Amino acid sequence: MTMTKIRTYREMTWYTTFEDRFKYLKLNGQVGSSTFGFDRWVNQKFYTSYEWKEVRRFVIIRDNGCDLGVQGYEINGDLLIHHMNPITVDDIVHGESWLIDPNYLICTTKQTHNAIHFGDENLLPKIVVARSPNDTKLW
Repeated sequence: MTMTKIRTYREMTWYTTFEDRFKYLKLNGQVGSSTFGFDRWVNQKFYTSYEWKEVRRFVIIRDNGCDLGVQGYEINGDLLIHHMNPITVDDIVHGESWLIDPNYLICTTKQTHNAIHFGDENLLPKIVVARSPNDTKLW
């Protein structure tokens, strides 16, 4: 991997809150930055492979289907498996083993995934506080 900072699941688990895990993972990317462009077929082939489907299943179970693996942030809709370190066409073409290593993968929602890439905390899901009887006075 040729990155300035290699993010790992093991290291990320040192952070217990959703907010701290987000700060650890955020990339501060630019909206509209090119990723795969015309080579999108390369990553689509990768994401339909048997190896990817197996590691994806493992990561979902490991993270209990929770956003960034944090209890209380259960994902009830579409669930993404996020590569904690950006990948390139060359990484896929050369079959880099870290692409299917659970230590570099985490469960996210699409909303959280976009927040990580764009570095925008406003995109993060908001926790709904459960209401209880008599928790608010009308007057």
